Amino acid sequence: MHTENLSAWTHDHVFDTGNALAERSTRVVMWITAAAMVIEITAGWWFNSMALLADGWHMSSHAFAIGVSALAYAAARRYAQDRRFAFGTWKIEILGGFASAIFLLGVAAMMVVGSIERIVSPQAIQYREAIAVAILGLAVNLVCALILGRAHHHGHDHHHHGHGHGHGHGHSHGHGHEHRGHAHDHPHHDLNLKSAYLHVIADAATSVLAIVALVGGWIYGWSWLDPVMGIVGAVLVAVWAKGLLVETGRVLLDREMDHPVVAEIREAVESAPEAGETRITDLHVWRVGKAAYSCAVAVVTSDAALTPDAVRARLAEHEEIVHSTIEIHHHGGSRGALVEAAPCGGDGAPARLAPMPGRD
Repeated sequence: MHTENLSAWTHDHVFDTGNALAERSTRVVMWITAAAMVIEITAGWWFNSMALLADGWHMSSHAFAIGVSALAYAAARRYAQDRRFAFGTWKIEILGGFASAIFLLGVAAMMVVGSIERIVSPQAIQYREAIAVAILGLAVNLVCALILGRAHHHGHDHHHHGHGHGHGHGHSHGHGHEHRGHAHDHPHHDLNLKSAYLHVIADAATSVLAIVALVGGWIYGWSWLDPVMGIVGAVLVAVWAKGLLVETGRVLLDREMDHPVVAEIREAVESAPEAGETRITDLHVWRVGKAAYSCAVAVVTSDAALTPDAVRARLAEHEEIVHSTIEIHHHGGSRGALVEAAPCGGDGAPARLAPMPGRD
């Protein structure tokens, strides 16, 4: 069997190189949170303090969720070269963020339940001890927030290879694949890092609210302020968790057809000066990295010279498109049934096509 060197047309599927600093920072924060949890639970048991025990067990939930984020980073890195993942392992990180957001909603629910119990059945509060615990928790979370904040703007390069091929049969069409390199700042957040950061910020916010409530109860005797602030904190945490769920869910479900890059692809292919009667009949766009997109494009054209390489050249100015599959259907020409594309709908569905008048 005749064999050729196909290296020029093959590539790996590592579209996102990860964020090593974010992974290390998340792991460090996990261990700091776990250590603080053990200290508070041990101290609470030793001094018979419910305030310390409660805060310790509350911190354990955040340690677990941050651990999930750290595990997602490790799994994405470990399986980065696994060919079973067709478009890389970046979405493992997104899945970790999604799971962490669900866990954050659970924390909010527990806060509401605990606060309602305190309203229905008030309990004596050891204000000095509770304030000290809240200040300790706030200090730990501020340190963790600083550590994670350092990783937030961490940049990294992407390196890819490209390949293309074409073939024709019957109606003459070609397929091309592109995988090229680029380097740029991140216009998108690292959602896995964001989930860990939200857990830290949520815990810090609840600590601030707790300090306000405890000081008010200690000085003015407003014992009701503690559970009320607990409910306020729970609502705040739930709102943050919902936002993270929406962001991660959009990526996991490939809801990207309303992204500006879709219009940019249409404009690059259909509106180029040399495009002629060229229309996109099918377009799929999905994310494969923090600021990296893959697309599959089907094109109908009367330009017999149009090739996948020519389409890729039009897309080259959009560096966020790191992988593309191009399908070209060459129309016969004189009978001119080439179609005119209506504007893409808001739901991102392919535009309906209306026949253009034929040319005699």
